[in-house]
Amino acid sequence: MSLRSVVLSPRSLADELQQRGFTSRQAEAFLSVLRTADVLDRMAAAALKPHGLTPTQYNVLRILRGAGADGRMMHEIGERLVNHDPDVTRLVDRMEKRGLLRRERLADDRRCVKAFITPEGRALVDRLDAPIHELHLAAFRDLGAGEQKALIEALGRVREAVEGVVSR
Repeated sequence: MSLRSVVLSPRSLADELQQRGFTSRQAEAFLSVLRTADVLDRMAAAALKPHGLTPTQYNVLRILRGAGADGRMMHEIGERLVNHDPDVTRLVDRMEKRGLLRRERLADDRRCVKAFITPEGRALVDRLDAPIHELHLAAFRDLGAGEQKALIEALGRVREAVEGVVSR
């Protein structure tokens, strides 16, 4: 699947969903955000698939790369994920089997587990920096810097407005 085939066409959302209209502007905005998130997620998945990663696994590698030698507690990884995953342990199990990360129990509290990126995981996420940057450029190529900033701010206000309505 090419990046071009996943990017939204300029059709209206009503046309894309083959629907006559929406009950409100808010309903249209809500569905538009969901639809756009789905398209962006599929775009990321297509770019990561040749490397054997899902977007969530890539997110874990970025979190651990950012943590450096200190690693991250498992619950911290779950809190930092862009998309909520109810089973971080199983996700990390699969990544550990591939040699992308390692886990250690804390000596002073054996119930606590920290994850650390391995050199193999670091090399993979480093190799993906440029292609993911290109994906970001392609996704927002038709928006100017001001529009991108306005979009970021508007989406931030939406997240603030609904914070607490849905607990992670």
